Amino acid sequence: MDPETGEVRETAKGPADEPAPEAPEAPEAGSAEQAAPAAGSAEAQLAERTADLQRLQAEYSNYRKRVERDRVAVREQALANVLTSLLPVLDDIGRARDHGEVTGGFAKVAEALESAVGKLGLERFGEKGEPFDPMIHEALMHSYSADVTEPACVEILQPGYRVGERVLRPARVAVAEPSGETPAAESAEDAGED
Repeated sequence: MDPETGEVRETAKGPADEPAPEAPEAPEAGSAEQAAPAAGSAEAQLAERTADLQRLQAEYSNYRKRVERDRVAVREQALANVLTSLLPVLDDIGRARDHGEVTGGFAKVAEALESAVGKLGLERFGEKGEPFDPMIHEALMHSYSADVTEPACVEILQPGYRVGERVLRPARVAVAEPSGETPAAESAEDAGED
């Protein structure tokens, strides 16, 4: 290189200037033994990297499933909150219908609202005469009757609502049990026997 200009100088190369080709080195006695552990090390690294990749893929798959499950849960919770806030309106419509006050344009609005919440999955439940189930019914009154063979709902005080399997509000009912001796009479008899 020229120190003043910084350019590379070209020099004429002759046969004496060319480096002699290097002769291949004779293999050392231990080189075959060294190659075998290197190949084993490469296989071990490949197996380790493959296991890492599989682990990352499984973690990502689990993450995707968890996010989707959480997304569905948030949607169901939001829907349940909205529908729960509409239950008093549906109760008012039901009471107005029972008194014959749902007529004209209001009847169409009431039907449209009930249809819309039905499309969102809201189901009304609680019928007179059905067996009492404490998981979906809330007993507000209790009586005994000869007309029933098992605890049953004899009056629906307020209908229940659910979305899918989720109960938004239990049906509030009056329950009747088969007539017979009352538990108080049985306990009095038991006390008299002692």
